[in-house]
Amino acid sequence: MKKQLLAAAMLAATSMMAQAGTLGDGNLSISGFGTLGVAKTNSDDAKFARYNQAAGTGDSPRIGLDSNLGLQATYTFNDSLSGTVQVLTRKNTSQQFTTDLTWGFLKYKLNDETNVRLGRVVLPAFLISDYQNVGYANTMMRPPIEMYGQAPIENMDGADVNWQHAFGDTNVTVQGFGGVSRGKLYIPTGGGSVAKHQSPVFGAAVTAEYGPFTARLAHARAKIEVNNLAPINALTDGLAATKVPAAVQLADDLTLRGGKKMSFTEIGLTMDWKNIVLQAEYAQRRAHEPVYIPETNSGYIMAGYRFGKVLPYYAHAYYKGHGSSVTVPTVPAAHPLAATFGAVRGLLVSPEQKSDLVGMRWDFAKSLALKVQIDHVKPQVKGGSLILPSGVPTYSNSVNVYAAGIDFVF
Repeated sequence: MKKQLLAAAMLAATSMMAQAGTLGDGNLSISGFGTLGVAKTNSDDAKFARYNQAAGTGDSPRIGLDSNLGLQATYTFNDSLSGTVQVLTRKNTSQQFTTDLTWGFLKYKLNDETNVRLGRVVLPAFLISDYQNVGYANTMMRPPIEMYGQAPIENMDGADVNWQHAFGDTNVTVQGFGGVSRGKLYIPTGGGSVAKHQSPVFGAAVTAEYGPFTARLAHARAKIEVNNLAPINALTDGLAATKVPAAVQLADDLTLRGGKKMSFTEIGLTMDWKNIVLQAEYAQRRAHEPVYIPETNSGYIMAGYRFGKVLPYYAHAYYKGHGSSVTVPTVPAAHPLAATFGAVRGLLVSPEQKSDLVGMRWDFAKSLALKVQIDHVKPQVKGGSLILPSGVPTYSNSVNVYAAGIDFVF
């Protein structure tokens, strides 16, 4: 039933907007954004990539790390009802550029303070979730992978409710959301593979804006279900096949078949005061059922100073393991499953990574910005978020990422 409602909403929005485009009645607005970027690193031993990105960047220049193109169309039917569709072309879980429907919803304005959206909407887990793919709207070239890689789900099929109210000089926005997130996840281990997920999700976010300051708190809960996760399925199938009760229980604890409950809590702050620009986020990923995905803490802070149209900036980002929700049985060293259980303990250890970056943004023309950025990526445990060659379990050398690009909107 939910799929039918979503399909109906998206079909209604797209078909009516298509018809409106031929009418020339002025109610249809079309806009776009994009980045033309190039990047390389100082090493080909491990590849750097954005979260959920399969094609890593090595020591040869590549355009796929940061380049994208988005198109958005909104049609206003009346004072209360509008429809929006957005498509985005980029390199994500495929080695090639692909185009996906990122937004597709109907929006109904209940009153001056409240609106409801039905269809494919943004999952507002982060400070910049609404515009994380719009390079021109961000200071840095890309969201820090240390933070944004901890919850790589960008949208959901469902609904959200937004309420806005001014308390004196402070504007407050409260958002509640619920639905099902569907998509693909890139799994870098075991030589790399792609798995499909279907995850019921709900949560809320509160944002307060006062002059140059913005503060935000968000909490999302999801039942992450991935049934074709090849590396983990091979492990859990092998454990279950032993018929040993402890191994069978461990297999059930590790798997994502049938879904496991997890949560993500985030707090974010921004300041754009006079010439000083600050941005920071901190987040916790937690499991509420045993699952192989480790619990993590992550965060970053970015500071910049604007000299006319030039904005140099510095940022530090990190993520660390917070433990595991799975308890591995303890057996004697001579036990037939001792080596397997030891390998599972290693699997449950979270990767960890720190990064320091410096960059500059130059708004050299209307709706155009040139950025250059250098990231010094320091994997701490298991190679961090770097993509490692098949058969290489860990990597500890630092990697420098050199990138430049032009962001634009139209």
